[in-house]
Amino acid sequence: MTFSIVARSADGSAHGVAVASKFLAVGAAVPAAQAATGALATQSYANLAYRPQGLALLSTGVSAADTVAGLTAADPGRAQRQLGVVGVSGDGATYTGTNCHGWAGGLAGDGFAIQGNILTGPEVVEAMRDAWLASELPFAQRLLAALTAGDAAGGDKRGRQSAALLVVAPGQGYGGTSDVVVDLRVDDHLDPCSEMARLLDIHELLFGKPDPSTLLDLSGELALEVRALLNAEGDLDAALADWAGVENLEERMVPGKVDPIVLKHLRRSAQ
Repeated sequence: MTFSIVARSADGSAHGVAVASKFLAVGAAVPAAQAATGALATQSYANLAYRPQGLALLSTGVSAADTVAGLTAADPGRAQRQLGVVGVSGDGATYTGTNCHGWAGGLAGDGFAIQGNILTGPEVVEAMRDAWLASELPFAQRLLAALTAGDAAGGDKRGRQSAALLVVAPGQGYGGTSDVVVDLRVDDHLDPCSEMARLLDIHELLFGKPDPSTLLDLSGELALEVRALLNAEGDLDAALADWAGVENLEERMVPGKVDPIVLKHLRRSAQ
């Protein structure tokens, strides 16, 4: 009932899971990750015991493939299970039980595993793999790009309902006191992948660490630009929308207003 990608960042510092499904609150059941250890997705009659057990195996140095083999061998319900695992090095591993509802299957490679069941066809996991391999986006955005590609290719053939994105890295969470970099969930939505993209944009705005070389000098030319826009528009909301780029803000627009969270931080930057 689900499609997912579990992966390791190119530099090996982060692990994560992106998942979508025609299932309520898929993020509560499927993903698990531990910094400097690995990540996994358990789906198709998900066995939630796989999450702590799999991370425990990975933490002792067991490979992704052997973790999958160990978890499924001990599970009498393995014929209906689906599982993806990635560790700190090497290829990811994916497993699809013989009794999973079709279409079901997966693909794996260096640092990733992709799997899905009740899909429109193999084109879903193939699109996810291609998007993952082609992307040079930051890790969380790269995971979401792969998930979105699977959704665009057909995704869950029953429809859409929920999505989740989980990323961990040592000491990279909120305030440096956590390993959880991103933990976002869309529990019930008509277009969960698009909603997840909106949430990730806000998350990056609030908690991201921009490259200092890309930061704008608010005390110089930009301040003059904002002031000129305010004079021309006579409306702070409209001026800030123009300043930030209407094309980037339109997705966050409700009738006549910018998303209040985004606007709050644009206001702060412009002052």
